[in-house]
Amino acid sequence: MLITVSAEKDGDFTRLQAALDSISQKDYSEVTIRIKPGVYREKIVIPSDAPPILLLGEDPEATIISWSDNAHTLDEDGKPLGTFRSGTMNIFSKQFTAENITIQNASGPGTGQAVAAFVDGDQAVFRRVRFLGDQDTLYTGQGKQYYNDCYIEGDVDYIFGPATALFDRCHLHNKRSRGYITAASTPEGTSFGYVFLDCRITSGEGVRDMYLGRPWRPYGHVAFLRTVMDGSITGEGWHNWGAPDREKTCRYEEYESSGAGANPSERVSWSRQLTSTEASKYQILTILGGWHPEGY
Repeated sequence: MLITVSAEKDGDFTRLQAALDSISQKDYSEVTIRIKPGVYREKIVIPSDAPPILLLGEDPEATIISWSDNAHTLDEDGKPLGTFRSGTMNIFSKQFTAENITIQNASGPGTGQAVAAFVDGDQAVFRRVRFLGDQDTLYTGQGKQYYNDCYIEGDVDYIFGPATALFDRCHLHNKRSRGYITAASTPEGTSFGYVFLDCRITSGEGVRDMYLGRPWRPYGHVAFLRTVMDGSITGEGWHNWGAPDREKTCRYEEYESSGAGANPSERVSWSRQLTSTEASKYQILTILGGWHPEGY
């Protein structure tokens, strides 16, 4: 099934949510929603019972889904939304894919937690997607998630959550100083949390003292392999979130980091540099527990 969304009124729908709402939950065949270039200012919800959906844009720079809720935004009952209801795009379904689009939370810096993409469904795939925001840009909820050639920006905990999420050749961009890229809450006993393969980290002018991560929960796992890091990354690399006990349980790993921010001799003692044998186990199918993101 193919549906076209166009802001210029030359498609089946002018709004993405209207297109999603038109999909029958009784038909579980895959649906492709082609999104033509434009700025779509709307808050999106994809329910848990939705069939497999592909959101297909033409150009991530020109196909933008944007909203500006944050944790302090009041709902219809006058109560703050909180972090988990602030998302621009909220994905609860299984087997969801997005390509060539931008997902933006336009709330702005200093407004607190403001999620661009709230991804809480298993087997989610993102290719050439830009995630724009400041604090808490990307929430990775349950299941396995795969990000390929994506751009993710923010300042504080801008990739956070419990999922096993693989970031393959992605670009991370730090917007302000003294922040944290990741805040993993990997469940105890989970083999992999966040894995960054062949990524790069850049920053805005003058940005410094950024940490690779801090453990939102005690067993947070984050690994950076062959990642190019600019000088915004602080020497110690990792932060314990003010909870020294988490140093004993979280797993923070690197392998062959390069660039001005790669300083293995200065890293905190409770992080690890992987051996080549250990790093060889970080293969896509192994990380994702045998799930094969089609087309990678």
